[in-house]
Amino acid sequence: GGREEGGEKGAAEARPRKVIEDPYETAAKTASGVVASGAGKTGGLYMPPYKLAQMMSGVDDKASAQYQRMTWEALKKAINGLVNKVNVSNIKAIVVDLLKQNVIRGRALLVRSLMKAQGASPNFSRIYAALLAVINTKMPEIGELLVKRAVNQFNRAYRRHDKVVCNGVVKLIAALVNQQLVHELLALQLCILLLETPTDDSVETVVTFVTECGAALAEVSPQALNSIFERLRSILHEGAIDKRVQYMIEGLYAVRKSNFADYPAVLPELDLVEAEDQITHEVSLDEQLDLEETLDYFTFDPDFEANEAAYVRVRREILGDDSDSESGDDDDDDD
Repeated sequence: GGREEGGEKGAAEARPRKVIEDPYETAAKTASGVVASGAGKTGGLYMPPYKLAQMMSGVDDKASAQYQRMTWEALKKAINGLVNKVNVSNIKAIVVDLLKQNVIRGRALLVRSLMKAQGASPNFSRIYAALLAVINTKMPEIGELLVKRAVNQFNRAYRRHDKVVCNGVVKLIAALVNQQLVHELLALQLCILLLETPTDDSVETVVTFVTECGAALAEVSPQALNSIFERLRSILHEGAIDKRVQYMIEGLYAVRKSNFADYPAVLPELDLVEAEDQITHEVSLDEQLDLEETLDYFTFDPDFEANEAAYVRVRREILGDDSDSESGDDDDDDD
């Protein structure tokens, strides 16, 4: 049968299929320059950044929908480019460059960009959470939106038994707990839910989660952490789960014995916010969350120029008066 399958596959590839594109993919393409014009589509034309800038300077009416849409596309492109570049060594510079963009207007673009990047590289969760932690001290509505969307993503993945997404998003939630962006009660709720009727997958997700944020929980809520470990111990004694997962629980006990030495809550180079400056969001797993999805899309703003001017004032307040020089965000290595 192998040969037939190969033949079918070849035939399928030869026939152009109508691919329904994931909205995140579309966003990524827009970021790399496939710019939606006033009509909404340019048939996938590539638009180099300098060309977009030229077109924008050619529009006289700064309040027009056409100009607003161009600035929206430019904003999306700049945010995606910066988020895709961030790492431990450049994080402070990236935060400054992001704040030069109107991230209040583009708050959902920033949240989506961070979540997409984190979903692709869950091991960088700490970096994305550290970046968000700094912005959250200035604009808590951005932190809150990401927290709500992360909780929603976890709930959906859990209901669908999607282990890969579950394990990825708990790394993000753990990093948010570590940065005190979200209250530790959420961590406890999450573990209770996953261990209520334990399966191999749900226990594995808890082990991943507690490994990542156990150090923070030990500090802020040792009783809660003890209760999670008690529950894991009884699951171990019941012996109903797979040997591999039993070994994972034992591994977690060893990590705890070392006081999470290899998994500090926040790495020194990502400790960018004073604890008393942080704004912690309280979101629970079972509340109705407003994900503000309309913010993901371009909408015409009748007060566009006033709002842009207001953001310039905010930016100067945060970054000082010399923040007016444009950052180099037109290098073309986004995607």
